Amino acid sequence: MEPTSSRPRAERARQIADVLRQRITAGAFDDGPLPDEHTLGTQLGATRNAVREALGLLRAEGLVERRQGVGTLVVHPKYGHGLDRLAGLAEALDGYGDVVNEVRSAAIVTPPPAIAERLALVPGAPVVHLERLRRLGGAPLSLDTTYLTADIGVPLLDHDLAGRDLFALIEETSGRRLGRADVVVHAVTAGPDTAALLDITPGTAVFALDRLTHLDDGRPVDAETLHIRADRLTLRATLHRGPA
Repeated sequence: MEPTSSRPRAERARQIADVLRQRITAGAFDDGPLPDEHTLGTQLGATRNAVREALGLLRAEGLVERRQGVGTLVVHPKYGHGLDRLAGLAEALDGYGDVVNEVRSAAIVTPPPAIAERLALVPGAPVVHLERLRRLGGAPLSLDTTYLTADIGVPLLDHDLAGRDLFALIEETSGRRLGRADVVVHAVTAGPDTAALLDITPGTAVFALDRLTHLDDGRPVDAETLHIRADRLTLRATLHRGPA
């Protein structure tokens, strides 16, 4: 059992780690090392020992690393993707660098029954299946598996799936507006194949984002699952409290 006297110190270290994690996510230290322990302590009203423990927590997460003669550096800056607006990845990360898609599969297939049900299709109806490995700044960010209804997906096969966001292409080729998406986010561990593509260790926790996107008339047309590196992306939302 942790000694009672050490609990406040450990809690303070976790609080400092939370503050620094938020600053890292916001890009505060993308251009250089974090301030030294004394400076951070002064800024945060904390002891040097508490700051040192907080940095240790962030190192254990793989978020920062200590380099001799340089200081503490962010290993991979995290990028924010809002969940309160329907936007493609390139749209959400505009200004952070080029999002490049490696199209690993683009074909007309018969979907699994669960996918056909999500898209409100009769069993056996064809769909377009896409698998894309998405990179930001040259490093893998997510692996996206997408199933599109045939009327929406087939016209996309003649367009630039490597360089364009899918949502924008859907609206351009169909002449219809997207309306809403139902989103579920949970944590899973990456299997060997997914881990190899995302350049992470098998068993590493990643975000699994399941999204069902509808046209503005309510018809579901796009069922997808994204496996996202949790060390490179944060998921954000601004929530407003309405009537009960």
